[in-house]
Amino acid sequence: MFSISTRRRLLASAAILVLTLAGQAAAQSAPNQSPSGQIAATQTRSAPARPAQTYDLKPQDLGQALSAVAQASGREVIAPQTLVSGRTAPALQGRYTADQAFERLLANTGLALTPVGDKLVLRQAPAGPAPGEPQAGDAETLSELVVTGTRIRGAGPVGANLISITRREIETSGYGTTQQIVQAIPQNFGGGPNEATLGYNNRNGAYNNAGLGASINLRGLGANSTLVLLNGARPALGGVAGLFTDVSLIPASALDHVEVLADGASALYGSDAVGGVVNLVMRDRFEGLETRLRLGTADGDAQEGQAGAIWGKTWDGGHVTLAYEYYQRGRLSANDRPFATEDLRAFGGADNRQPFGAPGNIFAGGQYYAIPSGQNGVGLTVGQLKSGQTNRSDQQRDTDLLPRQRRHVVYGSARQALDARTEVFGQLLAADRRFNRRYIGSLERTTSVPVTNPFYLDVLGTHQPVSVRYDFRGDLGKPVNSGGARAVNATAGVTRSLADWSATLQGGYGRQRETWRNDNTINSLRLRAALADPNRATAYNVFGDPGSTPRATIDTIRGYDTGQGVYTVWSASLRADGPLLDLPAGPLKAAVGAEWRAERYRQSTVTDLTTAGPVAAQTLFPGRRRIAAAYVEARALLLSPSAPIGQLDLALAGRVERYSDVGTTRNPKIGLDWRPLSSLTLKGSYGKSFRAPSFQDLQVGPGLTFYQPVALPDPASPTGSTPVLALVGNSPDTGPERATTWSGTIEYRPPAIDGLKLTASYFKVAYRDRIANVNANAFNLLIERAVYAGVITDNPPADVVARYYAAPELTNPSAIPAAAIKAIVDLRNRNLSQVDEDGVDFDLDYRRPVGAGEIGLGLGGSYIFSVDQRVTDASPSVDVVGTVGNPNSLRLRGRLNWTQGAWSTTVAVNHIDGYRNQIPIPARAVKAWTTADLQLAWLAPKDAGRLAGLKVALSVSNLFDRDPPFAEIRSVTSAVGYDGEKASPVGRLVALELVRAW
Repeated sequence: MFSISTRRRLLASAAILVLTLAGQAAAQSAPNQSPSGQIAATQTRSAPARPAQTYDLKPQDLGQALSAVAQASGREVIAPQTLVSGRTAPALQGRYTADQAFERLLANTGLALTPVGDKLVLRQAPAGPAPGEPQAGDAETLSELVVTGTRIRGAGPVGANLISITRREIETSGYGTTQQIVQAIPQNFGGGPNEATLGYNNRNGAYNNAGLGASINLRGLGANSTLVLLNGARPALGGVAGLFTDVSLIPASALDHVEVLADGASALYGSDAVGGVVNLVMRDRFEGLETRLRLGTADGDAQEGQAGAIWGKTWDGGHVTLAYEYYQRGRLSANDRPFATEDLRAFGGADNRQPFGAPGNIFAGGQYYAIPSGQNGVGLTVGQLKSGQTNRSDQQRDTDLLPRQRRHVVYGSARQALDARTEVFGQLLAADRRFNRRYIGSLERTTSVPVTNPFYLDVLGTHQPVSVRYDFRGDLGKPVNSGGARAVNATAGVTRSLADWSATLQGGYGRQRETWRNDNTINSLRLRAALADPNRATAYNVFGDPGSTPRATIDTIRGYDTGQGVYTVWSASLRADGPLLDLPAGPLKAAVGAEWRAERYRQSTVTDLTTAGPVAAQTLFPGRRRIAAAYVEARALLLSPSAPIGQLDLALAGRVERYSDVGTTRNPKIGLDWRPLSSLTLKGSYGKSFRAPSFQDLQVGPGLTFYQPVALPDPASPTGSTPVLALVGNSPDTGPERATTWSGTIEYRPPAIDGLKLTASYFKVAYRDRIANVNANAFNLLIERAVYAGVITDNPPADVVARYYAAPELTNPSAIPAAAIKAIVDLRNRNLSQVDEDGVDFDLDYRRPVGAGEIGLGLGGSYIFSVDQRVTDASPSVDVVGTVGNPNSLRLRGRLNWTQGAWSTTVAVNHIDGYRNQIPIPARAVKAWTTADLQLAWLAPKDAGRLAGLKVALSVSNLFDRDPPFAEIRSVTSAVGYDGEKASPVGRLVALELVRAW
């Protein structure tokens, strides 16, 4: 959409425009201008007068009280859950108008309701969101509010800590994409399917990210153990076999807020909610028209551009929202980052370049002979070879740390009342994303050159085939991986009010199609034929510089593979909630529901790598999976706020779920809230969770299983390493995962410090039969034999090794013979015995008015005490927290926001503590990494004429351009100098954003 030169000119022009407009309009800033940074979308108008009503409300949760008045009076109230959470409303008895009732409920709370059209928006007084912006952060209509963690309207979850990222926080973060927003959440671990991990490790399912999407991995328990919802509904899944929700397809400009429940929630939501639930809530109540243009640049070609618009309109009984977003980002080349290299000696690491080059190396008689450069292999003699030396090449050169991405997304939602008690609704999200990246591939090959080759060189005089280790990149070019993801997610339903109850019938459909293609790879069959060709004019020549072989012959060995995977899901649900009966302290409310879902994944491939021509295949994943479930939730106010020991809320939930392929599971949960003081809330929860194996977990056979000989470090070996045969893929006896979760939360609002809220939550997860592998510690298997004894088979029988070597799944790039294998190591996904994780989440939030503005301070983080992992039943428990492949002990995000008149400034500090890199021998420490983000924003005042409604923001991520801390990350095939699971290679990114409300 935008060329690099065009983007730079636009950035410069827009920056000049910002300074000019700001200088002209600063003096015109209205003294009562809202400092929130929100943009007015509609004009305020008075709502019609309402008759007085008789109320008889006991002291209760503020959100529930506001909901009751909203329902009785017919006034629509919009409020952030973060404002009502933990607050208790006084009793309301007598006859009041709606305005009088709301005024009494909000007395002495520091909150106020502001008219926005015919709605009332709850905000802090006097500072808060600008009139005309009905989003109000994470706002929903309280009379229909359903918050993540509960199925009962008008209340937050009992016993659990709900983390909410509001629209205001999204705007001030300076991030342009949904994946950037969620990756900044301290509870989210970057390991697993994400752009920066594919090709650099096989941990946490990273290698299954065929469409180069982005996942969420709460607690580091796995992306497939985190349930991601879109407006409360399950979208189609991405990755091979549907392993995760691809949040890169969600338009950030249409995102209202993000709710994070970092607690087991299978009792309400079913499978996958072991690590928690993330609900991406869209701006379905937007009013007006808003357009957006964003341009960003970082060192190298990591340029980005974003353009979008959102429009919404409300009429009597209905509302519609439409949004479109385009996003593109250029590739980030490894050549532009010094730490992206295999030769890490400059950083204190090792030279991990392998003995492959162009010209290559002859390996004969147990030693290397480097072929000299500057010649084409014609007339080469043994005397010209460099005995004992090797030619090496860096596989990281000319690859991409991040791919080029382009994406289009359309989102729409609508609601319409059919009568006073019936409403229909629907939503649709359609996305198309394309990527292109240069990757390492497998072009460093050990070739066997027969005596028929016209360039054959008999180093030892044996007249036998000679082994040459050659880098084919100079001939074929760098391997290129391209493809994309196309997704459609739709839901529709009807809601019917039944006295005090509400029932909803909803259906959904989702489909995500991912395509991929790998070019500039080698067809090994045709390569062998070209090496055996006796004709000098057509034979392949690996004894000279790149290009010594005729182009026609090079094109002959060029192979490719391509494929597509399609995940589809159909769903239907019927749910209802409302009061059951009145208890002495308050009503007993309940929610019941039944759900049905059918899922399927299909994959087809075309491969031109080992045969004379392309071969098409259909990967046989398990067939259609059908899930039927029923759940019930009850919530009771056991003690009212006037009780001697304070208010006590109890919630019970249970779910029965039957899978057509893995059986039935029953999961309960209990939650308790105790408010001994109006300023103090204590919460606790206990529950059980379940994760059914994915289609990928259950798939075995060609395409997903392979065997590879590799030399692993071994202190017991005289050479320091031992050749082993690694088994990679899935174990055939994989079963379901189960977990037990506990949590305890303290929320405190000091009465003496208005605007301050302190939250701390302890969590514990006992996760058994977890489906995982030990790839993260592959290089330590023989060093820590006691820990990994269950996956090591020493001295395997020769016939067993021979069967693996004869299998088509064998890949042997290092040409290790079967006779050299001393052990078999099982690196396959399997049900590990248990993972126990515990820690504390915490957050400090403080806001106070300052003149015509506001200042806000905050610090959120997660501290993990331990991640005790047992590989097998017989293995000792090992604490892996703070190691490569696992979450770090401490992660923080601090924030400072200051607004004054038309200006606002936001500073954020991100910190991840140091950890241990167990891959090198001996293990090495990785330093902590701290970065800062900055945003300066200007909102044109209302009387700025044609500029009214314009917001200009300059955002800088990684303000001081801090490189990732050095970490020598080695895989079986390559190495790099940073950890893509825990740090970003982008560096400083400067972005300018223009947002206009019309």
